[in-house]
Amino acid sequence: MSSCFCNHSKEQTAPEKATTDPEDQLITSTDPNHPANLICELCKLFYDNGWVTGTGGGISIRDGNKIFIAPSGVQKERMLPENMFVMDLESTKYLRTPKIYKPSACTPLFMSAYTMRNAGACIHTHSQAAVMVSLLYEKEFKIANIEQIKAIPKVTEPGYLSFFDTLTIPIIENTAHEEDLTDTLQKAIEEYPGATAVIVRRHGIYVWGETVWKAKVYNEAIDYLLELAVKLKQFGIPPYVAVGEEKKYVDPKIYN
Repeated sequence: MSSCFCNHSKEQTAPEKATTDPEDQLITSTDPNHPANLICELCKLFYDNGWVTGTGGGISIRDGNKIFIAPSGVQKERMLPENMFVMDLESTKYLRTPKIYKPSACTPLFMSAYTMRNAGACIHTHSQAAVMVSLLYEKEFKIANIEQIKAIPKVTEPGYLSFFDTLTIPIIENTAHEEDLTDTLQKAIEEYPGATAVIVRRHGIYVWGETVWKAKVYNEAIDYLLELAVKLKQFGIPPYVAVGEEKKYVDPKIYN
């Protein structure tokens, strides 16, 4: 895998100088798989996908008891490793704070995924597909009989969903301040033990996984399914319709 893809000048992307600062040592590494480097790479990827425009959205990666978190107020395609916050999972105290940035308001929601689901990473995007689905469905989103569902884990038991299974994602109401979503997100996690994501109405989605790579796969698969559901809705087809039943909702001329 390539190293951080952030768009910066040569001066900015030059190899890090050796540092004796214990805090900076937490985020300084030439290893492209180091969490601080991975967050930069994934933020750039998600920006290119249109999921984290402006400074919205965020990502966090767990490495043992260390939690790496992208800061607030940084354009995601310009993220640098030195921008990262590092928090201790058990004490929830910051092990490193960048000098000029504020902690992400997503932090308590990321921590909920770590403490309640033992996640290895948590992704928050402002996906338009997620926002649209939140306006089309009330308390939960369901989709079935679509191949991409097989990328999503069962969570409560080993293995992944099958083609004929139904994927269910809870939808919670948005709040004026991101951190105020914590209680309702935690309630959704409790009430939907098989969910690996929560949609926030008129806002976006939180997705987590056992590792950063699985979280990435789940996020991509779910976004595909959300976008597909919006298109199905345009034809009046419920996203959970049984195989063959879609013909009841579509103009018969399409099948001639």
